[in-house]
Amino acid sequence: MAVRVQTEDFDAGAEITRLRLSRPDTGAVAAFIGQVRDLSEGADISTMTLEHYPGMTEKALERIIQQAGERWDIFDALVIHRIGELKPLDQIVLVLVSGAHRDEAFAACEFIMDYLKTEAPFWKKEQTSTGERWVEARASDDEARQRWMEKH
Repeated sequence: MAVRVQTEDFDAGAEITRLRLSRPDTGAVAAFIGQVRDLSEGADISTMTLEHYPGMTEKALERIIQQAGERWDIFDALVIHRIGELKPLDQIVLVLVSGAHRDEAFAACEFIMDYLKTEAPFWKKEQTSTGERWVEARASDDEARQRWMEKH
């Protein structure tokens, strides 16, 4: 299980291959890749700047992965989250989960992403055609996390 917070881009294909080949009993690898959109709330996005709280962010992500491992029978998980200034179509986040079966891998991957959106200390600032603005937390992210609480 690994967490990386970094400014540089990542090679999702290489990361998937590494995880897939790490155990011969792996039957599934579930993946999520998030990227910067070019439009947000009706405004064109030229850049998005992601900030974090060093040390605290990594610990929060590790805790989320640990919780996923306690809930589902998974072999491994990886979260890579970028920080700094990004442009539309740049990759932001990669979540990978491996396991023997797809159901466990899919559920754990979705859980990690839902909790990452609400529990990890990241802040996003968008440079738009109408000016600069901080991205507010979305109720839909809280609702996605809440459903996991109801399942446990």
